[in-house]
Amino acid sequence: MKRDIIALNMNNMIRQNIIWSILLVIVLPMLNYILQPRELFLGVGNFLIDILLLCAVYVILIVLHELFHLVGFVVYGNVPIKSLKYGLNLELGIAYATTSTPLENRAMKKALLLPFWLTGVVPTIFGFYTDNYIWIFAGALLIAGAVGDFTMYKALRKFPKDALVQDDPKEPTLYVYPPGTTEFEPLHEQEQQ
Repeated sequence: MKRDIIALNMNNMIRQNIIWSILLVIVLPMLNYILQPRELFLGVGNFLIDILLLCAVYVILIVLHELFHLVGFVVYGNVPIKSLKYGLNLELGIAYATTSTPLENRAMKKALLLPFWLTGVVPTIFGFYTDNYIWIFAGALLIAGAVGDFTMYKALRKFPKDALVQDDPKEPTLYVYPPGTTEFEPLHEQEQQ
């Protein structure tokens, strides 16, 4: 059975994530300061509280990021809820959301980018609107965190819209099958049964 494989190189993804994180954590707050100049007050007590709040917002947005992938699978791909799986891969150090049901390429691409908009761009805009640097920093980190989603999206662009895409349940890998495929090669979960 012919299929194409899109596998993320985690070392490359980590490097890109760090570069984008540093860039966005510098540029977006500077942009906010240019748009809304004000006197900055830095106190140790406020700084520690802000760091704790940033960590809390960041963790919540990471959880939401993965949940929005699941929402995308259901809304755009019409997959059954029982096919969804969510969790942490401690070995790779990543959170994940997956479905055992293959999606059409057009639906997978939408599901890949939905969290970027809702957990990266929207919090950043909210931070600009409220002049709140915690939301700007958190949004910047989540925008940078979508680098893997964008890499997969870019790779999927070369395939037909109706190609079928199967998400690997354990690895950051997508399997792309020709349109009309009805049988799919077994993946990790199915191989263990």
